[in-house]
Amino acid sequence: MPLNITRLNVSIGQRDGAVSTVGYAVQYPLVRGDVTSIPKKDPDPQDTHVETLRQMLELFREPAILLSPDYRILAANAAYQHVYGTDRDGSGRSCFEASHGFRRPCDEAGESCPLRAALSSGHRERVLHVHHTESGREHVDVELLPIQGAGGEVLYLVERLHHLPVSTPHAGAGGLVGRSKAFNAMLGLISRVAPSNASALLLGESGTGKELIARAIHEESSRSQSPFVPVECSGLTETLFESELFGHEKGAFTGATSAKAGLVEAAEGGTLFLDEVGDIPLSQQVKLLRLLETHAYRRVGGVESRGADFRLVCATHRDLEAMVRAGEFREDLYYRINTFPIDVPPLRQRAEDIPLLVDALIERLDLTVRPRLDAEAQKLLKRYSFPGNVRELRNILERAALLANGETIRPDQLPDRVREGASQQGGQDPGRMNALLHPQSLRPLDEIEREYLRHAAAVYPGDRRALAQTLGISERSLYRRLRQLEGDADEQEA
Repeated sequence: MPLNITRLNVSIGQRDGAVSTVGYAVQYPLVRGDVTSIPKKDPDPQDTHVETLRQMLELFREPAILLSPDYRILAANAAYQHVYGTDRDGSGRSCFEASHGFRRPCDEAGESCPLRAALSSGHRERVLHVHHTESGREHVDVELLPIQGAGGEVLYLVERLHHLPVSTPHAGAGGLVGRSKAFNAMLGLISRVAPSNASALLLGESGTGKELIARAIHEESSRSQSPFVPVECSGLTETLFESELFGHEKGAFTGATSAKAGLVEAAEGGTLFLDEVGDIPLSQQVKLLRLLETHAYRRVGGVESRGADFRLVCATHRDLEAMVRAGEFREDLYYRINTFPIDVPPLRQRAEDIPLLVDALIERLDLTVRPRLDAEAQKLLKRYSFPGNVRELRNILERAALLANGETIRPDQLPDRVREGASQQGGQDPGRMNALLHPQSLRPLDEIEREYLRHAAAVYPGDRRALAQTLGISERSLYRRLRQLEGDADEQEA
Protein backbone atom coordinates (compact mmCIF):
# COMPACT_ATOMS: atom_id res chain seq x y z
CA MET A 1 0.00 0.00 0.00
CA PRO A 2 1.58 3.32 -1.03
CA LEU A 3 1.98 6.03 1.59
CA ASN A 4 1.56 9.76 1.26
CA ILE A 5 5.29 10.43 1.56
CA THR A 6 7.62 12.30 -0.73
CA ARG A 7 11.30 12.38 -1.60
CA LEU A 8 11.17 16.12 -2.18
CA ASN A 9 13.22 18.34 0.12
CA VAL A 10 10.71 19.93 2.49
CA SER A 11 10.88 21.91 5.71
CA ILE A 12 9.75 20.70 9.12
CA GLY A 13 9.28 23.31 11.81
CA GLN A 14 10.61 22.64 15.31
CA ARG A 15 8.86 24.03 18.41
CA ASP A 16 11.63 26.56 18.96
CA GLY A 17 11.06 28.10 15.53
CA ALA A 18 14.06 26.49 13.85
CA VAL A 19 13.56 24.68 10.55
CA SER A 20 15.15 21.41 9.43
CA THR A 21 15.41 20.27 5.81
CA VAL A 22 14.50 16.65 5.25
CA GLY A 23 14.34 14.34 2.27
CA TYR A 24 11.40 12.30 3.60
CA ALA A 25 8.35 13.67 5.39
CA VAL A 26 4.74 12.91 6.17
CA GLN A 27 2.26 14.76 4.01
CA TYR A 28 -0.09 16.02 6.74
CA PRO A 29 0.54 18.26 8.58
CA LEU A 30 4.32 18.39 8.70
CA VAL A 31 5.22 19.48 5.20
CA ARG A 32 4.74 22.44 2.93
CA GLY A 33 4.77 21.79 -0.83
CA ASP A 34 3.43 19.32 -3.38
CA VAL A 35 3.42 15.71 -2.24
CA THR A 36 3.21 12.53 -4.29
CA SER A 37 2.81 8.89 -3.33
CA ILE A 38 5.57 6.33 -3.46
CA PRO A 39 4.47 3.31 -5.53
CA LYS A 40 4.94 -0.14 -4.07
CA LYS A 41 8.23 -1.42 -5.50
CA ASP A 42 9.69 -3.48 -2.68
CA PRO A 43 8.41 -6.98 -1.94
CA ASP A 44 8.05 -5.97 1.72
CA PRO A 45 6.90 -2.34 1.55
CA GLN A 46 6.01 -2.03 5.23
CA ASP A 47 9.64 -2.46 6.30
CA THR A 48 10.68 0.12 3.72
CA HIS A 49 8.09 2.58 4.97
CA VAL A 50 9.14 2.09 8.58
CA GLU A 51 12.79 2.68 7.74
CA THR A 52 11.88 5.78 5.73
CA LEU A 53 9.84 7.16 8.61
CA ARG A 54 12.55 6.19 11.11
CA GLN A 55 14.94 8.55 9.30
CA MET A 56 12.33 11.29 9.55
CA LEU A 57 11.99 10.78 13.32
CA GLU A 58 15.68 11.56 13.83
CA LEU A 59 15.09 15.08 12.53
CA PHE A 60 13.03 15.92 15.61
CA ARG A 61 15.08 17.19 18.56
CA GLU A 62 12.34 16.05 20.95
CA PRO A 63 11.31 12.44 21.62
CA ALA A 64 9.30 10.99 18.73
CA ILE A 65 8.05 7.51 17.83
CA LEU A 66 6.27 5.76 14.98
CA LEU A 67 3.17 3.85 16.08
CA SER A 68 0.87 1.30 14.52
CA PRO A 69 -2.90 1.80 14.95
CA ASP A 70 -2.85 -0.93 17.62
CA TYR A 71 -0.52 1.13 19.89
CA ARG A 72 2.72 -0.75 19.07
CA ILE A 73 5.95 1.27 18.85
CA LEU A 74 7.55 0.52 15.48
CA ALA A 75 10.45 2.99 15.65
CA ALA A 76 11.88 5.45 18.18
CA ASN A 77 14.32 8.29 17.65
CA ALA A 78 17.44 8.76 19.76
CA ALA A 79 15.79 11.35 22.01
CA TYR A 80 12.91 8.97 22.84
CA GLN A 81 15.33 6.11 23.54
CA HIS A 82 17.26 8.31 25.98
CA VAL A 83 14.20 9.63 27.85
CA TYR A 84 12.13 6.44 28.00
CA GLY A 85 14.86 3.81 28.08
CA THR A 86 13.88 1.85 24.94
CA ASP A 87 15.81 0.62 21.93
CA ARG A 88 15.33 1.91 18.38
CA ASP A 89 12.28 -0.32 17.94
CA GLY A 90 10.66 0.64 21.24
CA SER A 91 11.79 -2.55 22.99
CA GLY A 92 8.66 -4.29 21.76
CA ARG A 93 6.45 -2.13 23.97
CA SER A 94 3.22 -0.27 23.36
CA CYS A 95 3.05 3.52 23.74
CA PHE A 96 1.00 3.28 26.94
CA GLU A 97 3.44 0.82 28.48
CA ALA A 98 6.47 2.98 27.70
CA SER A 99 5.00 6.31 28.79
CA HIS A 100 2.59 5.39 31.61
CA GLY A 101 3.43 1.89 32.72
CA PHE A 102 -0.19 0.94 31.93
CA ARG A 103 -1.29 -2.52 30.87
CA ARG A 104 -4.11 -1.13 28.74
CA PRO A 105 -4.62 1.96 26.54
CA CYS A 106 -4.95 5.37 28.16
CA ASP A 107 -8.65 5.77 27.33
CA GLU A 108 -9.34 2.50 29.16
CA ALA A 109 -7.35 3.70 32.19
CA GLY A 110 -9.21 6.95 32.76
CA GLU A 111 -7.09 9.29 30.60
CA SER A 112 -7.67 10.84 27.19
CA CYS A 113 -5.96 8.96 24.36
CA PRO A 114 -4.65 11.10 21.47
CA LEU A 115 -4.04 8.01 19.32
CA ARG A 116 -7.66 6.93 19.57
CA ALA A 117 -8.76 10.52 18.84
CA ALA A 118 -6.44 10.75 15.79
CA LEU A 119 -7.78 7.47 14.42
CA SER A 120 -11.31 8.76 14.81
CA SER A 121 -10.73 12.25 13.35
CA GLY A 122 -8.01 11.47 10.81
CA HIS A 123 -6.30 14.70 11.87
CA ARG A 124 -3.61 15.86 14.26
CA GLU A 125 -4.54 15.59 17.96
CA ARG A 126 -2.86 16.99 21.07
CA VAL A 127 -3.24 16.32 24.78
CA LEU A 128 -1.30 16.93 28.00
CA HIS A 129 -0.23 13.80 29.89
CA VAL A 130 1.92 12.90 32.88
CA HIS A 131 4.56 10.41 31.66
CA HIS A 132 6.89 8.13 33.58
CA THR A 133 10.40 8.70 32.24
CA GLU A 134 13.90 7.62 33.26
CA SER A 135 14.06 10.85 35.32
CA GLY A 136 10.67 10.36 37.02
CA ARG A 137 7.21 11.76 36.26
CA GLU A 138 7.02 14.69 33.86
CA HIS A 139 4.34 16.78 32.17
CA VAL A 140 4.35 16.11 28.44
CA ASP A 141 2.52 17.77 25.55
CA VAL A 142 1.66 14.81 23.27
CA GLU A 143 1.00 15.36 19.57
CA LEU A 144 -0.27 12.56 17.27
CA LEU A 145 0.00 12.87 13.47
CA PRO A 146 -1.79 10.20 11.40
CA ILE A 147 -0.19 8.89 8.19
CA GLN A 148 -2.76 7.72 5.69
CA GLY A 149 -2.58 5.22 2.86
CA ALA A 150 -3.76 5.92 -0.67
CA GLY A 151 -7.30 4.92 0.32
CA GLY A 152 -7.41 7.33 3.25
CA GLU A 153 -6.99 4.68 5.97
CA VAL A 154 -4.56 5.40 8.82
CA LEU A 155 -1.55 3.09 8.53
CA TYR A 156 0.87 4.71 10.96
CA LEU A 157 0.97 7.53 13.49
CA VAL A 158 3.87 9.78 14.46
CA GLU A 159 3.89 10.77 18.14
CA ARG A 160 5.91 13.83 19.13
CA LEU A 161 6.51 14.51 22.83
CA HIS A 162 7.31 17.95 24.19
CA HIS A 163 8.39 17.77 27.83
CA LEU A 164 7.53 20.85 29.90
CA PRO A 165 10.51 21.72 32.11
CA VAL A 166 8.61 24.66 33.65
CA SER A 167 6.28 22.35 35.60
CA THR A 168 6.43 19.14 37.55
CA PRO A 169 3.85 16.60 38.78
CA HIS A 170 5.94 15.86 41.89
CA ALA A 171 7.50 17.83 44.73
CA GLY A 172 11.16 18.67 45.17
CA ALA A 173 11.61 20.85 42.08
CA GLY A 174 11.14 24.45 41.10
CA GLY A 175 8.50 25.90 38.82
CA LEU A 176 4.82 25.02 38.68
CA VAL A 177 3.75 22.02 40.77
CA GLY A 178 0.61 19.94 40.36
CA ARG A 179 -1.11 17.08 38.57
CA SER A 180 -4.82 17.67 39.28
CA LYS A 181 -7.29 17.84 36.43
CA ALA A 182 -7.69 21.61 36.82
CA PHE A 183 -3.92 22.15 36.90
CA ASN A 184 -3.30 19.96 33.86
CA ALA A 185 -6.05 21.74 31.90
CA MET A 186 -4.32 25.06 32.62
CA LEU A 187 -0.92 23.59 31.74
CA GLY A 188 -2.29 22.33 28.44
CA LEU A 189 -3.27 25.90 27.52
CA ILE A 190 0.17 27.15 28.55
CA SER A 191 1.85 24.63 26.26
CA ARG A 192 -0.38 25.76 23.39
CA VAL A 193 0.23 29.49 23.67
CA ALA A 194 3.87 29.55 24.82
CA PRO A 195 5.57 28.75 21.47
CA SER A 196 3.53 31.44 19.70
CA ASN A 197 3.82 35.21 19.97
CA ALA A 198 0.16 35.68 20.92
CA SER A 199 -0.80 37.84 23.92
CA ALA A 200 -1.97 35.81 26.92
CA LEU A 201 -4.35 36.95 29.66
CA LEU A 202 -4.17 35.12 33.00
CA LEU A 203 -7.45 35.26 34.92
CA GLY A 204 -7.48 34.15 38.52
CA GLU A 205 -7.70 35.09 42.16
CA SER A 206 -4.87 36.70 44.09
CA GLY A 207 -2.25 34.26 45.33
CA THR A 208 -2.74 31.63 42.61
CA GLY A 209 0.75 32.12 41.15
CA LYS A 210 -0.02 34.11 38.03
CA GLU A 211 3.51 35.54 37.82
CA LEU A 212 4.98 32.01 37.95
CA ILE A 213 2.69 31.07 35.08
CA ALA A 214 3.73 34.14 33.10
CA ARG A 215 7.38 33.16 33.63
CA ALA A 216 6.58 29.62 32.46
CA ILE A 217 5.07 31.00 29.25
CA HIS A 218 8.19 33.12 28.73
CA GLU A 219 10.59 30.23 29.41
CA GLU A 220 8.75 27.97 26.96
CA SER A 221 8.83 30.60 24.21
CA SER A 222 11.42 31.49 21.59
CA ARG A 223 12.08 34.67 23.62
CA SER A 224 13.31 32.77 26.67
CA GLN A 225 16.90 34.06 26.32
CA SER A 226 15.69 37.67 26.42
CA PRO A 227 14.41 39.59 29.49
CA PHE A 228 11.23 38.82 31.41
CA VAL A 229 10.05 42.18 32.80
CA PRO A 230 7.20 42.16 35.37
CA VAL A 231 5.22 45.37 35.92
CA GLU A 232 3.01 45.76 39.00
CA CYS A 233 0.26 47.93 37.53
CA SER A 234 -1.56 48.49 40.82
CA GLY A 235 1.44 50.45 42.07
CA LEU A 236 1.56 52.83 39.10
CA THR A 237 -0.28 56.11 39.57
CA GLU A 238 -1.44 58.22 36.63
CA THR A 239 1.61 60.46 37.00
CA LEU A 240 4.05 57.52 37.12
CA PHE A 241 2.50 55.20 34.54
CA GLU A 242 3.83 56.80 31.35
CA SER A 243 7.30 57.52 32.74
CA GLU A 244 7.78 54.01 34.15
CA LEU A 245 6.47 52.25 31.06
CA PHE A 246 8.01 54.41 28.33
CA GLY A 247 10.89 56.13 30.12
CA HIS A 248 11.70 59.84 29.98
CA GLU A 249 14.24 62.27 28.60
CA LYS A 250 16.46 64.53 30.67
CA GLY A 251 14.52 67.59 31.81
CA ALA A 252 11.14 66.10 30.88
CA PHE A 253 9.79 67.13 34.30
CA THR A 254 11.02 68.41 37.62
CA GLY A 255 13.56 65.94 39.02
CA ALA A 256 14.36 64.32 35.66
CA THR A 257 18.08 65.07 35.89
CA SER A 258 18.98 62.36 33.38
CA ALA A 259 17.33 60.24 30.70
CA LYS A 260 15.85 56.94 31.81
CA ALA A 261 14.83 53.88 29.82
CA GLY A 262 11.33 52.57 30.49
CA LEU A 263 10.15 49.03 31.16
CA VAL A 264 9.03 48.57 27.55
CA GLU A 265 12.59 49.22 26.46
CA ALA A 266 13.91 46.89 29.17
CA ALA A 267 11.71 44.09 27.78
CA GLU A 268 13.13 44.43 24.24
CA GLY A 269 13.04 41.03 22.54
CA GLY A 270 11.54 39.38 25.61
CA THR A 271 8.28 39.33 27.55
CA LEU A 272 6.47 42.22 29.23
CA PHE A 273 4.25 40.99 32.08
CA LEU A 274 1.55 43.44 33.20
CA ASP A 275 0.33 42.17 36.56
CA GLU A 276 -3.08 43.42 37.71
CA VAL A 277 -3.73 45.06 34.35
CA GLY A 278 -7.25 45.90 35.54
CA ASP A 279 -5.74 48.49 37.90
CA ILE A 280 -4.31 50.66 35.11
CA PRO A 281 -6.00 54.07 35.35
CA LEU A 282 -8.65 54.54 32.67
CA SER A 283 -6.97 57.70 31.42
CA GLN A 284 -3.73 55.78 30.77
CA GLN A 285 -5.25 52.76 29.07
CA VAL A 286 -5.34 54.49 25.68
CA LYS A 287 -1.55 54.90 25.82
CA LEU A 288 -1.10 51.18 26.39
CA LEU A 289 -3.52 50.45 23.55
CA ARG A 290 -1.57 52.71 21.20
CA LEU A 291 1.66 50.90 22.12
CA LEU A 292 0.10 47.50 21.38
CA GLU A 293 -1.45 48.64 18.11
CA THR A 294 1.54 50.51 16.67
CA HIS A 295 4.45 48.69 18.38
CA ALA A 296 5.96 52.13 18.91
CA TYR A 297 6.22 54.69 21.73
CA ARG A 298 7.88 57.94 22.74
CA ARG A 299 9.68 58.65 25.96
CA VAL A 300 8.12 61.34 28.13
CA GLY A 301 9.55 64.63 26.93
CA GLY A 302 10.89 63.07 23.73
CA VAL A 303 9.92 63.43 20.07
CA GLU A 304 11.64 60.36 18.64
CA SER A 305 9.39 57.36 17.97
CA ARG A 306 10.96 54.13 19.20
CA GLY A 307 10.07 50.63 18.04
CA ALA A 308 8.87 48.08 20.60
CA ASP A 309 9.48 44.34 20.30
CA PHE A 310 8.06 42.28 23.15
CA ARG A 311 5.59 39.52 23.89
CA LEU A 312 2.73 40.64 26.14
CA VAL A 313 1.34 38.62 29.04
CA CYS A 314 -1.25 40.22 31.33
CA ALA A 315 -2.86 39.06 34.56
CA THR A 316 -5.74 40.21 36.74
CA HIS A 317 -7.97 39.04 39.55
CA ARG A 318 -10.71 41.42 38.42
CA ASP A 319 -13.68 40.68 36.17
CA LEU A 320 -12.61 42.72 33.15
CA GLU A 321 -15.86 42.06 31.27
CA ALA A 322 -17.83 43.60 34.15
CA MET A 323 -15.41 46.53 34.21
CA VAL A 324 -15.97 47.07 30.49
CA ARG A 325 -19.74 47.09 31.00
CA ALA A 326 -19.32 49.50 33.91
CA GLY A 327 -17.19 51.83 31.76
CA GLU A 328 -14.10 51.31 33.92
CA PHE A 329 -11.97 49.44 31.37
CA ARG A 330 -11.63 50.22 27.67
CA GLU A 331 -13.42 47.68 25.48
CA ASP A 332 -10.87 47.97 22.65
CA LEU A 333 -7.97 47.35 25.07
CA TYR A 334 -9.80 44.38 26.59
CA TYR A 335 -10.12 42.66 23.22
CA ARG A 336 -6.53 43.52 22.37
CA ILE A 337 -5.06 41.78 25.45
CA ASN A 338 -7.61 38.95 25.56
CA THR A 339 -6.20 37.04 22.59
CA PHE A 340 -5.61 33.84 24.58
CA PRO A 341 -7.26 33.82 28.04
CA ILE A 342 -6.13 31.23 30.59
CA ASP A 343 -8.20 30.58 33.70
CA VAL A 344 -5.90 29.98 36.68
CA PRO A 345 -7.73 27.65 39.10
CA PRO A 346 -7.94 28.60 42.78
CA LEU A 347 -6.37 26.19 45.25
CA ARG A 348 -9.79 24.96 46.45
CA GLN A 349 -10.28 23.46 42.98
CA ARG A 350 -6.91 21.69 43.25
CA ALA A 351 -7.30 19.93 46.60
CA GLU A 352 -5.49 16.82 45.35
CA ASP A 353 -2.42 18.99 44.63
CA ILE A 354 -2.12 20.15 48.25
CA PRO A 355 0.18 17.29 49.42
CA LEU A 356 2.51 17.99 46.47
CA LEU A 357 2.45 21.72 47.12
CA VAL A 358 3.08 21.20 50.84
CA ASP A 359 6.22 19.16 50.11
CA ALA A 360 7.41 21.59 47.43
CA LEU A 361 6.82 24.71 49.55
CA ILE A 362 8.49 23.25 52.63
CA GLU A 363 11.45 22.34 50.42
CA ARG A 364 11.67 25.97 49.25
CA LEU A 365 11.42 27.53 52.72
CA ASP A 366 14.66 28.71 54.32
CA LEU A 367 14.63 26.23 57.20
CA THR A 368 17.50 24.46 58.96
CA VAL A 369 15.38 21.35 59.47
CA ARG A 370 12.37 20.72 57.26
CA PRO A 371 9.37 19.32 59.15
CA ARG A 372 6.80 16.92 57.77
CA LEU A 373 3.02 17.22 57.97
CA ASP A 374 1.16 14.57 59.92
CA ALA A 375 -1.88 12.88 58.38
CA GLU A 376 -4.49 14.76 60.40
CA ALA A 377 -2.95 18.17 59.65
CA GLN A 378 -2.91 17.29 55.96
CA LYS A 379 -6.62 16.39 56.09
CA LEU A 380 -7.40 19.77 57.63
CA LEU A 381 -5.52 21.57 54.87
CA LYS A 382 -7.34 19.61 52.17
CA ARG A 383 -10.70 20.62 53.69
CA TYR A 384 -9.79 24.29 53.97
CA SER A 385 -10.89 26.56 51.11
CA PHE A 386 -7.78 28.82 51.03
CA PRO A 387 -9.20 32.23 50.09
CA GLY A 388 -5.56 33.36 49.82
CA ASN A 389 -4.67 30.37 47.62
CA VAL A 390 -1.04 29.15 47.30
CA ARG A 391 0.31 32.33 48.91
CA GLU A 392 -1.78 31.63 52.01
CA LEU A 393 -0.68 27.97 52.05
CA ARG A 394 2.95 29.05 52.02
CA ASN A 395 2.43 31.46 54.93
CA ILE A 396 0.55 28.80 56.92
CA LEU A 397 3.36 26.29 56.39
CA GLU A 398 6.10 28.78 57.28
CA ARG A 399 4.37 29.67 60.55
CA ALA A 400 3.63 26.03 61.39
CA ALA A 401 7.21 25.00 60.61
CA LEU A 402 8.55 27.54 63.10
CA LEU A 403 6.13 26.30 65.76
CA ALA A 404 7.06 22.67 65.04
CA ASN A 405 10.76 23.27 65.80
CA GLY A 406 11.80 21.11 62.85
CA GLU A 407 9.60 18.18 63.83
CA THR A 408 6.19 17.01 62.67
CA ILE A 409 3.58 19.70 62.01
CA ARG A 410 0.48 18.84 64.04
CA PRO A 411 -3.10 20.20 63.78
CA ASP A 412 -2.67 22.42 66.87
CA GLN A 413 0.15 24.25 65.08
CA LEU A 414 -2.15 25.30 62.22
CA PRO A 415 -4.13 28.58 62.44
CA ASP A 416 -7.56 28.53 64.09
CA ARG A 417 -9.32 29.19 60.80
CA VAL A 418 -7.85 26.00 59.34
CA ARG A 419 -8.65 23.84 62.37
CA GLU A 420 -12.22 25.09 62.38
CA GLY A 421 -12.61 24.12 58.74
CA ALA A 422 -13.26 27.75 57.75
CA SER A 423 -14.72 28.41 54.32
CA GLN A 424 -14.97 24.77 53.26
CA GLN A 425 -15.68 24.11 49.61
CA GLY A 426 -19.35 23.85 48.93
CA GLY A 427 -20.24 24.20 52.59
CA GLN A 428 -20.41 26.59 55.53
CA ASP A 429 -17.69 27.43 57.97
CA PRO A 430 -18.85 25.98 61.32
CA GLY A 431 -16.63 28.45 63.18
CA ARG A 432 -16.38 31.89 61.63
CA MET A 433 -19.62 31.73 59.62
CA ASN A 434 -21.60 30.50 62.64
CA ALA A 435 -20.23 33.42 64.68
CA LEU A 436 -21.17 35.77 61.85
CA LEU A 437 -24.78 34.60 61.50
CA HIS A 438 -25.39 33.95 65.22
CA PRO A 439 -23.26 36.47 67.12
CA GLN A 440 -23.18 36.57 70.89
CA SER A 441 -23.95 40.30 70.72
CA LEU A 442 -25.74 42.33 68.08
CA ARG A 443 -23.63 43.93 65.34
CA PRO A 444 -24.39 46.59 62.70
CA LEU A 445 -26.01 45.13 59.56
CA ASP A 446 -23.57 46.81 57.18
CA GLU A 447 -20.65 45.22 59.06
CA ILE A 448 -22.21 41.74 58.78
CA GLU A 449 -23.03 42.33 55.11
CA ARG A 450 -19.43 43.31 54.33
CA GLU A 451 -18.03 40.25 56.10
CA TYR A 452 -20.48 37.90 54.41
CA LEU A 453 -19.76 39.42 51.00
CA ARG A 454 -16.04 39.01 51.61
CA HIS A 455 -16.65 35.35 52.49
CA ALA A 456 -18.87 34.76 49.44
CA ALA A 457 -16.36 36.33 47.05
CA ALA A 458 -13.56 34.17 48.51
CA VAL A 459 -15.28 30.77 48.38
CA TYR A 460 -17.66 31.00 45.42
CA PRO A 461 -16.27 28.76 42.62
CA GLY A 462 -17.98 30.52 39.70
CA ASP A 463 -17.48 33.89 38.07
CA ARG A 464 -18.72 37.25 39.36
CA ARG A 465 -21.82 37.20 37.18
CA ALA A 466 -22.94 33.86 38.64
CA LEU A 467 -22.13 35.07 42.17
CA ALA A 468 -24.30 38.18 41.65
CA GLN A 469 -27.20 36.00 40.51
CA THR A 470 -26.76 33.73 43.53
CA LEU A 471 -26.77 36.72 45.90
CA GLY A 472 -29.81 38.25 44.16
CA ILE A 473 -28.14 41.53 43.20
CA SER A 474 -27.05 43.04 39.90
CA GLU A 475 -23.54 42.42 38.64
CA ARG A 476 -22.84 46.14 38.71
CA SER A 477 -23.94 46.36 42.37
CA LEU A 478 -21.72 43.40 43.25
CA TYR A 479 -18.75 44.95 41.48
CA ARG A 480 -19.31 48.29 43.25
CA ARG A 481 -19.53 46.62 46.68
CA LEU A 482 -16.40 44.56 46.06
CA ARG A 483 -14.55 47.71 45.10
CA GLN A 484 -15.69 49.27 48.37
CA LEU A 485 -14.37 46.23 50.26
CA GLU A 486 -10.99 46.58 48.57
CA GLY A 487 -10.95 50.27 49.42
CA ASP A 488 -11.70 49.49 53.09
CA ALA A 489 -8.90 46.92 53.12
CA ASP A 490 -6.43 49.41 51.63
CA GLU A 491 -7.37 51.99 54.28
CA GLN A 492 -6.85 49.42 57.06
CA GLU A 493 -3.40 48.50 55.68
CA ALA A 494 -2.48 52.18 55.45
